[in-house]
Amino acid sequence: MNGVAGVRLGTGRGGISASKVYEGRDDVLVMAIDPGASVAGVFTQNGFRAPPVYMAEERLAAGEVRALLVNTGNANAATGKEGFARAHTCCRMLAEKLEIDADSVLPFSTGVIGEQLPLEAMRVGIGKATEVLALDAWPQAAEAIMTTDTIPKLQVRDLEIGGRKVSIRGIAKGAGMIAPNMATMLAFVATDAGIERGLLAERLSRFTEESFNRVTVDGDTSTNDACILVATGASGVRADEESEGFWSALRDLMNELASALIEDAEGGNKTVRVLVEGGRSSDECRRVARSVAESPLVKTAIFAEDANWGRICMAIGNAGLEDFDQSLVDVYIGELPVMKGGLASPDYDEQAASLVMREATYGLRIALGRGSARGEMLTSDLSHEYVKINADYRT
Repeated sequence: MNGVAGVRLGTGRGGISASKVYEGRDDVLVMAIDPGASVAGVFTQNGFRAPPVYMAEERLAAGEVRALLVNTGNANAATGKEGFARAHTCCRMLAEKLEIDADSVLPFSTGVIGEQLPLEAMRVGIGKATEVLALDAWPQAAEAIMTTDTIPKLQVRDLEIGGRKVSIRGIAKGAGMIAPNMATMLAFVATDAGIERGLLAERLSRFTEESFNRVTVDGDTSTNDACILVATGASGVRADEESEGFWSALRDLMNELASALIEDAEGGNKTVRVLVEGGRSSDECRRVARSVAESPLVKTAIFAEDANWGRICMAIGNAGLEDFDQSLVDVYIGELPVMKGGLASPDYDEQAASLVMREATYGLRIALGRGSARGEMLTSDLSHEYVKINADYRT
């Protein structure tokens, strides 16, 4: 596969974790970035953010970014001053290999929380990764950042702007501990278009809100997640506010990566889009959608293919809307009305609704009847396998 001019990738195995989750996988990813690239990022809002998150955010704001260093198997979170020291050491290790300033390396970690990052394993992984840097290593990179993921998540877009080819590549990881305001999710997207840094940051923030912040697996936002967007300018094409074809391709790529997280949700069998319309604001619609999408009772009903719409009512009510009038609410499973005006629909057919819920992908639609705004979330079911995966994660 072709890559993105100005970004070389390499992966290596250092043996960071002994968990069976990481057996046979590379656990270090290096992304080397040519000088002059614009880089933007968004980071987790969790109050227990990991040392590499603080470091990456500070370094991104301070100067030029020349490399990204990603490890799996260890989150380097809840590790205190020693965690910062080890992250700094790992950045220096990579900087020496690439002959760049250590402060231009952004670190990212994912894995078990509360354990110190093993430096020797990182040294080995960094050494192997830097030996194989290549433009076309995006598939290997997608695999190297996986934790409980069952499939790598890679999206590719190539388009022409002004007669010149522009490339966009994106990878993501995440299958659990995923909720809005970022999650246990890492995403790295790069393009060879040239983009002014302020515009790059604005569009990344907007598209993240429309994609990664609209998915939820279990309502838990992680300590470590981030989404980074790199624009190298190596294609000679400049993307500005009017470059709608480019922005549409980037938005679509990020939406597809976000959808892939839900499709690969830990133990998940269903992908359900919760659409809320008729609200007073998009914020309250998203609040209702999130309440429904994260309700364990709703999610277990989705798993059981049980058209128990009373659980949806409960979750709507838990969203805490002011002046809420249940008599205005309609609920649909797929296109089938199950509630009209806060009561069981006269046309409700439980058998037909259960048939809809047997599908791998379908929608829940909620009409609040109090305005014209709308909002949505993408969610998964809550299965026996989810419990097993998370119970066995450290073994």
